[in-house]
Amino acid sequence: MNAREKFLRTMEFDISVPPPLYEMGWWIGTIRRWYNEGLPKIQGIPEDLPSGESVRGPLMGGKRKCTDPGAVVNFDKGSEKLPLEHWIFPEFKPQILQELGDRLVVIDEMGIKKKISRENDSIPEYYEWPVKNRDDWEKFKDQRLNLKTPGRYPENLEEVIETFENRDYPLSIGELPVGFFGSVRYLMGEVKLFTSYYDDPELVKQIINDLVDFWIELWRPVLSRMEVDWVNMWEDMCYKTGPLVSPQIFREFMLPAYQRFTSFLREMGVKHIIVDTDGNCWELIPLFLEGGATGLFPMEVAAGMNVVEVRKQYPDLQIMGGIDKRVLISGKKEIDEELETKIPFMLKKGGYIPHVDHHIPPDVPLENFIYYRNQLEEMIDKSQMWKK
Repeated sequence: MNAREKFLRTMEFDISVPPPLYEMGWWIGTIRRWYNEGLPKIQGIPEDLPSGESVRGPLMGGKRKCTDPGAVVNFDKGSEKLPLEHWIFPEFKPQILQELGDRLVVIDEMGIKKKISRENDSIPEYYEWPVKNRDDWEKFKDQRLNLKTPGRYPENLEEVIETFENRDYPLSIGELPVGFFGSVRYLMGEVKLFTSYYDDPELVKQIINDLVDFWIELWRPVLSRMEVDWVNMWEDMCYKTGPLVSPQIFREFMLPAYQRFTSFLREMGVKHIIVDTDGNCWELIPLFLEGGATGLFPMEVAAGMNVVEVRKQYPDLQIMGGIDKRVLISGKKEIDEELETKIPFMLKKGGYIPHVDHHIPPDVPLENFIYYRNQLEEMIDKSQMWKK
C-alpha cells in the first residue's frame, strides 16, 4: 500500500490500514545538532539558513524539505504541494535598514519592517506592516495579489498536472498563509487587526472577502482539471491558554469566509480540509467544523490539546500530531508513557496521523528521536486491526 492510499484511507477513518509514517518538520538547529551526533548528511541544508528557522518533514510539501532524518528512521513517501504562487507575488525585496550589533532592522519578503537577531532565533520586534488603511489594501491587492501577474502558475502547468496524475503520495494545495486570520495578521499586524475588528470592521471584512475571491479564482483552473488530496489552511490563531480572537469575532468575520471557501472546495471535489493552528484551539473547534474544515493539527500538548480528549469530544474530526515534543527531550521513559497513553486509543478510533506537536526543537538528541520513531512504528505494527 502506497503513501497516498494510507493517507486517504486514514482520513476516511478506515482502521484496517496503518496511518502514514510522517513528521511535520525540524528546526535548522536540530538538524545541525543531529549531524554532529551521527545523522548522515545526504541532502544537507543551506549553510546560510539561521538555526532558528525550520525545514519541512515528510508531512509538508513545498520548498525547503530536509529528508536526511529518513536515513535513520522509516518514513512514507512525503506529501507534496501544488506549486502555485498563492500569496504575495512578486514578493518584496528583503532589505537591511540598520545593523545594531547582533540585531538587524529589516524589511522582509512580505513587506514587514522588524528587528531580528542575526541568527533569527528569537521572536522579532515588529515595527510596521504593509496595510494600514483601505488605500493601502487596494494598492497592495493590485501589485501583490494580482491574478494576471506572470509566474503565478508554473510555465509548464500541463506537465505539472501530468506529473501528479499517477502519484503514489498525497498532494496538497494551500498552506501558509491561506486562512482568514493569519493572512490578515501578516498584512496589518496583530494590534491593528484587533482594533480594526471594532474600529473598521468593513475594511477587515473586505480584505477577507477579497482573499476568498483571490484564492477561488487562482485555484479554480487547476482544481477543475485535477484532484488534490487535502487542502492545508494556516491560521496560527491561538496561544497557550486559548484563541487570540473570541468565538464571536470568528463567527462574524471568519466563519462566512470559511463557509464560502470550503463550499467551493467541495464543489471541486476536495474532501479533506485541514487547518494548521498552534496553541489551545478548544473553543474554535466547533466553528472550524461549522465552517467546513474537516481536521486540525498539530495539537500542541503544552497548550492543553490532548488528542485523546479531542477525539472523545469530536469523533469525526481528522487529527494530526499531538505527541508532546517535550518528552523527546526528557528521555525514553517519558517517550514510552506519552505513546502508551495516546497511540493505541487513537489508532482504534481512526482519522489520526501521529507525529510530534510541531517542529522538533534543537534540544532533542538524535538518539531520543530515533527511539521515539522506532517505538511509534513498533506500536503501529503490533496492532492487528489492519492485519485481519
